[in-house]
This record gives sequence, structure tokens and C-alpha cells, in this order.
Amino acid sequence: MSTQQIINYQRIADAIEYMQQNFKEQPDLDALAQKVHLSPFHFQRLFTDWAGVSPKKFLQYLSIEHAKVILKENKTTLFDAAFETGLSGTGRLHDLFIKIEGMTPGEFKNGGENLSINYSFAESPFGNILVASTAKGICHIAFADDEQKALQEFKTNFPNAHLKQVVDMIQQNALYIFTHDWSKLHQIKLHLKGTDFQVKVWEALLKIPMGKLSTYGSIAASIDKPKASRAVGTAIGDNPVAFLIPCHRVIQSTGSFGQYHWGSVRKTAMIGWEAAKTNAVQ
Repeated sequence: MSTQQIINYQRIADAIEYMQQNFKEQPDLDALAQKVHLSPFHFQRLFTDWAGVSPKKFLQYLSIEHAKVILKENKTTLFDAAFETGLSGTGRLHDLFIKIEGMTPGEFKNGGENLSINYSFAESPFGNILVASTAKGICHIAFADDEQKALQEFKTNFPNAHLKQVVDMIQQNALYIFTHDWSKLHQIKLHLKGTDFQVKVWEALLKIPMGKLSTYGSIAASIDKPKASRAVGTAIGDNPVAFLIPCHRVIQSTGSFGQYHWGSVRKTAMIGWEAAKTNAVQ
């Protein structure tokens, strides 16, 4: 990731954090621009290039009231959306487009002893990422603000695998999701290390359409474990594939966005960015 791109995303993140903390005051363009040390003109252009909407419009997507409306709309149709077959515009991220294959018990228990895994660092609209793949599919995506730390965490999950730093077509196809019309992409396959319960939760997450939101309780109910919200929350927190498995779309029933493994500001950025993209094509 280039130095300028890192600086630009950090400015966006700083502005979003400021919006979160001062939402009730509805900060204007001048206040936001001053926060990130840019002129109002340059900040407006930078933010609109990134989000596709103005900072003022984006601010609306950060509202708890906006989130509540989305949750209310989803009560009867959220998981039915998984069975839509049409992909148009920015499309829908669901289980017809992304397929999960769990690792075998042997692969799960021996730390990937017989697995060959390629990994590389890449850019995304939300910062630097580490992406890794086996011959069967993507096995890991994590945001990598600190590349060495991200790499060490990845290695801890696959201590016995044969690792090679190389970019492959499986990785490239998955990363096209940030920049391409999804209807023109090959299906993304994931090869994940997880328990049966975790995989079931992750599959449920894939049924949340882009630009929509769900709650921990709704996910638990969808997998016939209505009393397992806490266990569902743990499985969501253990999601090994950032963004593609959209755990960022799960929020609290109050409408509060809540925490996120890779940072609450990044989660807010992702929710707002997706809302802007989907509203733009409606």
C-alpha cells in the first residue's frame, strides 16, 4: 500500500471517528476538514472519492436511528435475501456467490501440517490487508495496520503449514470484490478452519445483503440456536476472513454498531461505505 493511500485512509478514518464522537452536534464540512488538516474543498473531494457521497450524507448513515430503520426493514426478509439469484450493480454478498468449505478434521487439528498456503499484502478501501489462500480457496483475510503483527497472528493459526509469500489468482479474484461489478466475478471459495458451529454462523453472515444489518439474536435464531447469542457473538469475533464474511454487518439490537475485531472505526467506515454504495444504485 502506498504511503499516500495510507495517509488518505487514515484521514478518512479520523474524520469518521470525529463524526461518531460528535454526531449529535452534526459537525459541518469546515469542522471535519479542520480535524484532518485539509481545506474544506480538498477534504470534500477526498471523502467523496472514497465514499461516493458527501460527508454530510455519510453522516446520516452513522445514525443509530438509520440503523434501527434498516433492522426493522430486515425482520422478515433478511435471510430470504440469500436466495436471490440475480447479481447487478454492486450486487449482494451471499452464499450463492461465496461458498465455504470447512477444513478436514485432520487439517483442523494439526495446524495445517499438510497445507501449502500462499499469502500476500494488498490494498483495500479500509486499509492494508493480509490475504492467504490454499489450493481450495481463501483461508484468511485480516486488516494489517502492522504487517508484522498481522503476519504473526496468521502464522499462529497455521503453525505447521507450508507458507509462501506469493500472489495467486484465488487471492486476486477475491480482492476484485472491492473494485469490480460482482456479477462479472468468478465465485469466491473459502477454505476455513473452524468448528461446525462456527462455520454455520459464518454461513449465516453471508446471507446479510450488502447495505443491510442484522443482530446477534437474529443470527442465533437463523441457525436454530435462539438462546445462543453469546456463543454466536464469539463465533462472529473469530471470523477469519474480514469483509468477505461480513461480520461488520452485525450490530446491537439498539442500533449501536458495537465493537469489531479490527477496530470500531473501521467497522463504522465499512457500514457507511456499503450504505453509500447500495443507495447509489437504488
